[in-house]
Amino acid sequence: MSGGMPDRSRADEADRDLIRRIASKDSKALDAFYERYNRLAFSLVLRIVGTREDAEDVLLEVFWQVWQQAARYDASRGKPIAWLLTIARTRAIDCLRSSGRQSMFADNPIDNREPPPAGPQPDPFVQADTREAVVGALKSLPAEQRIPLEMAYYSGMSHTEIAKTLDQPLGTVKDRIRNGMMHLRKRLKPYV
Repeated sequence: MSGGMPDRSRADEADRDLIRRIASKDSKALDAFYERYNRLAFSLVLRIVGTREDAEDVLLEVFWQVWQQAARYDASRGKPIAWLLTIARTRAIDCLRSSGRQSMFADNPIDNREPPPAGPQPDPFVQADTREAVVGALKSLPAEQRIPLEMAYYSGMSHTEIAKTLDQPLGTVKDRIRNGMMHLRKRLKPYV
């Protein structure tokens, strides 16, 4: 176990070095960062937006934002992967909101990403209110709880995969997910 720690520390330092190089507009560093994390970011974005086409567009926006804002990265606030996934989540939610506004005026109100409802359609205002409550509840979580929760539920990652990606002990990841879920359950009780 002690042999793995230096490797993770080196990987973290390599990521921070890539961010520093990206901040100085080194396009090769951006390519390396993209190669390292594009699949993980894409998976998170796809879970949120629901379509590959939108997810591909959002992924481009995510790495464009990394390119533009790398100088703002603050290592004291988290690892580069957490920073990247926060950007990915934010861009994906922005895309979802944007497409939601457009779909209110669309000719065909049926969302092709979901199967047809069985029974009466839920009130769209209630759905929007609930969606806002969930987004607000997630935003209220500290990043150390929110990010592993999103990785588990939006990306379908196992606790072990999350622990490895975030370079955190498995027990810590499980505790943070459990505590985050307990907080969400309390906060969203009126909606369930």
